[in-house]
Amino acid sequence: MRTFSSAEELLGAVGESLGPGEPYLVEQSRIQAFADATDDHQWIHLDEERAAAGPFGTRIAHGFLTLSLLPVLMGGLYRLEGVKMAVNYGLNKVRFPSPLPTGSSVVASAVISEVTPIAEGIIQVVLTVSITAEGAKKPCCVAESVGRFSFG
Repeated sequence: MRTFSSAEELLGAVGESLGPGEPYLVEQSRIQAFADATDDHQWIHLDEERAAAGPFGTRIAHGFLTLSLLPVLMGGLYRLEGVKMAVNYGLNKVRFPSPLPTGSSVVASAVISEVTPIAEGIIQVVLTVSITAEGAKKPCCVAESVGRFSFG
């Protein structure tokens, strides 16, 4: 895990790769809970028999569930010391190039794409994050995550 203790360190790290992080298991119970929380009960996520005959041969996680794992997965990639404020500012681009099969473990890796001073003591960091399921040839999610940080 990479540790940054200043805005200057982050500014100097543009282009640096982080990770891969630790594996994180995505179980069917989590997929069910996400379906219940979002009222997205599509068969491809929940119906084992129908999904087995579907395009992926198994149930898969919602793309937005995969995306929502960014905070926990990125938490294993880097740490910021001396930060007074950290906010998720949003996303620039999100794609789901391949499915995330139920019961798979995923890992994240990232590249520090941009670091921009926004105001006195505040920087904006764009990380291009890839989440990949075990054994997959392509990531199941690629997203540009944008955060804003203030160092003390």
